[in-house]
Amino acid sequence: MYLFILILLSVSIEGSLPDEGKWDYTVTSASKMIYREKSLYKGAKVYIRINCDAETKESKISINLAILQSPCWDPTDTYNALKDIIISNRSPVNSSKVYHSFETYSCNDHIFLKDGDIPPGKSSGDEMYPLHVISHDGIYVLGMSFASNVTDFAIGVHIEIKNDYGYLSAVDWPLLPFYGCMCIYYIILGLIWLLLSFMQWRDLLRVQFWIGGVILLGMLEKATFYAEYQSINNTGVEVQGAMIFAEWVSCAKRTLARMLVIIVSLGFGIVKPRLGSILHRVVGVGLLYFFLAALEAYLRITKAKAESGKDLLVASVPLAVLDSAICWWIFSALVNTTRTLRLRRNETKLSLYRHFTNTLIFSVVASVIFMLYCIKVHHYVKCLTVWKDLWLEEAFWHILFSCILLVIMILWRPTNNNQRYAFVPLLDTGDEGEEEDHLVNDAYGVKVRIHHQKPSNSTHSSVDDELKWLEENVKSDPALPILDSDEELVNTRFEVSKMQ
Repeated sequence: MYLFILILLSVSIEGSLPDEGKWDYTVTSASKMIYREKSLYKGAKVYIRINCDAETKESKISINLAILQSPCWDPTDTYNALKDIIISNRSPVNSSKVYHSFETYSCNDHIFLKDGDIPPGKSSGDEMYPLHVISHDGIYVLGMSFASNVTDFAIGVHIEIKNDYGYLSAVDWPLLPFYGCMCIYYIILGLIWLLLSFMQWRDLLRVQFWIGGVILLGMLEKATFYAEYQSINNTGVEVQGAMIFAEWVSCAKRTLARMLVIIVSLGFGIVKPRLGSILHRVVGVGLLYFFLAALEAYLRITKAKAESGKDLLVASVPLAVLDSAICWWIFSALVNTTRTLRLRRNETKLSLYRHFTNTLIFSVVASVIFMLYCIKVHHYVKCLTVWKDLWLEEAFWHILFSCILLVIMILWRPTNNNQRYAFVPLLDTGDEGEEEDHLVNDAYGVKVRIHHQKPSNSTHSSVDDELKWLEENVKSDPALPILDSDEELVNTRFEVSKMQ
């Protein structure tokens, strides 16, 4: 059950692509119909221009056009109704949500359709007239069919649908100011983190550099998404290369964020001085996640207009499984780390990890609740009418991660007491023997024999005896293999030799 929830959580974070506002089609005698759907606010305008080729210039073309408002987010039934209107050339009775027009025109160079008579003698540089102005917020489907007295014809059709604010659809428009605000939010976080790091630059922990990298990539991610949405809103067309770059930046941020949570859960810099061989596994998992996420984003963008999404499953399913494995690894590492700190009776560090664990548990619970809400309200309904809230399905995950990152920043912030949370190495002996013994035991979880004020000519406390005693006690301690790698044991022996 737990693994199933994690897989649902992983699948739910896939982003959607914004709708364009301009489309160009080439209609021939073989393909005579065009359909286009878009979510619109009241006051949106529809523009259509017809371009005839040289062979069709002197012919007559008949254009049957209809714009129908769909009651639901899924316009399948509306497509069928629109097709019946165009084929029968008859509008439904007592329907105020249908625009229908059937006209025959002489095919000159450019025809600008508008509600009423078509202005004659217009060239390509003249302003386009709005064909129709939307009177209600909703999901609209536009359909067009063409006929000509010429057997073989080719007609270019240019369609523009523009709201008052730009070309973004009504369901995507809230994401534009959202990404702008999130970009400013990350800039503020970055400046605060940079200032705190500059003030405490002598005592910085290595994990704090990872946090700074995640903040930087988060800032870059939100800036690229904002630029992508702003470009589509201004021009009406998408630049595929820019969209792929924005998605890959997002993949890099998500990869580094997962690696950060993993190393924090493992106790890097707090319980362990270094990760040792585990570091290779963390890097390997990060590289694999980035590859699968980048592949999934590339296929999602390039295959967005394809009818079948089977190719997308090649990357999305392994990505969901890997994300679930990462979540399992994080919680398993947290359990081991808190158990180790409890055995050491280090209440300061244990309190730190308790807060972090509670934050992750809260995020999982919030994610499950939100997913169940989306399934009930947005996905498994016969007719979705609350489509204006669909943008929250993408914004929620950005907000949730930014909250987790904020908690990590607060818990691991650079302060004067950085070394209070850092891994404590073996100390040289002095007058305050008991205090140092306590710190050594806190760091390694074993009792180290230290002879205070022993004479320099003592023969019974040789280096070999100390190392032999340490090896015996290290082997007998059950908690130590979880904490120390082979490299750390070598360093321990070196530190003990310095004490002689």
